[in-house]
Amino acid sequence: MDRDTKGIRELVVISGKGGTGKTSLAASLAVLAGRAVTADCDVDASDLHLLLDPQVLQRHEFVSGHEAVIRQQDCTGCGVCLDLCRYAAIAVRQDDSGGKVYTVDPVSCEGCGVCVHFCPEHAIDFPERACGEWMISRSRSGPMVHARLGIAAENSGKLVSLVRREARRIAEEQGLLFIIVDGPPGIGCPVIASLGGASQVLIVTEPTVSGEHDLERVLALARHFDVPASVCVNKWDINPEMTERIEDMARTAGARLAGRIRYDAGVTSAQVSARTVVETECPAAGDIRTIWEHITHWGG
Repeated sequence: MDRDTKGIRELVVISGKGGTGKTSLAASLAVLAGRAVTADCDVDASDLHLLLDPQVLQRHEFVSGHEAVIRQQDCTGCGVCLDLCRYAAIAVRQDDSGGKVYTVDPVSCEGCGVCVHFCPEHAIDFPERACGEWMISRSRSGPMVHARLGIAAENSGKLVSLVRREARRIAEEQGLLFIIVDGPPGIGCPVIASLGGASQVLIVTEPTVSGEHDLERVLALARHFDVPASVCVNKWDINPEMTERIEDMARTAGARLAGRIRYDAGVTSAQVSARTVVETECPAAGDIRTIWEHITHWGG
């Protein structure tokens, strides 16, 4: 994905861990953007829809990888698959006549294909695996692309890339200039999939020792992918000294300071009422508006 293709700016909001206020901030920025494409790339635990109340227009199955399925009518019960499976995905039980019945646990199956290859009777099918679904919706802040990964499903990085690609397509088709991405937490594969080619990344952290450590790792990731980074400290006033330390570290790492968000019980009240913070009159809403002004002034 090329940066700033056709003038589109893609802002990815991430954090070093969950629970920092990333989604609340991303939802507020989507509202402040006016009409933008919103993408929920936290596909392992998506919850942006709780604040933006999207109406689903399209649903699509997400298919990735394969899973083994034993055809019982062709299985001779030799046990080769049980012996070879290193993931303990093969289960065996006795049927009513005392014979052995072999089945594959879809949760444990890693889709490696060893059992399929070595089954002497060729009695194991290897269909593509349905891992979840992705959706195109309409929300009060504009089009929204979001997804839900299935239970115990993997390949979330691939699903993140799909969500971003669809968001970019919609932005190009409708002439929208902003894409606001609620990214995954951490620094793993889903985060990497959400960063590449973005115009800017906004990192949300909190004034704690773990917040400082997590921020350092995420900043290193942004530098690796050459994505301009800005930092926001949420609930900064619970530890002003640590906030100063974190901001000094961010400056040293070459990041901009987008602003601070105070601790405000009104944020929780907004969540309970399924509204974004900036749709209320709580003091933290003003902090978020200031952050948005900084981001739009800097550009990508």
